[in-house]
Amino acid sequence: MTIKVKYPLALASVFLWIGFVGAISFMEAWLKFRAPGITIPLGLGIGRLVFNALNKVEWVLALVVLINLLIVNDGVFSKRTITYFIALLGLAIQTGWLLPALDLRAELLIQNLEPGASYLHFYYVGIEILKILCLFIFGIKLFKT
Repeated sequence: MTIKVKYPLALASVFLWIGFVGAISFMEAWLKFRAPGITIPLGLGIGRLVFNALNKVEWVLALVVLINLLIVNDGVFSKRTITYFIALLGLAIQTGWLLPALDLRAELLIQNLEPGASYLHFYYVGIEILKILCLFIFGIKLFKT
């Protein structure tokens, strides 16, 4: 029995994307602070570096998905792709607003300044959960086509 996948690059990219977000956002982000010798400023510096790299990887994977959809030219904007575009919107919000705002807060904390209360981390985590759910649904839809 041979399984043919119509969108092989998109399918692989979607599940790689889920893996990156899950590993970084839900493991690395909080585990680094439990490592011996890691101070808050050091952990924040590492986090800024890692999350900016993750953001770049996410954009590459998102573009690979889009290119695969365009190459197949089977209706890029359809009911099947809505969850992909929701994930893409979440990524754009993180890139354009949340990451710069969180970077600023981290820089203030690294300089021993108090940035004040904020819900930015909750928004970021909420979008991460939404992205993973949307990408998983989209990936299943790709597998079924």
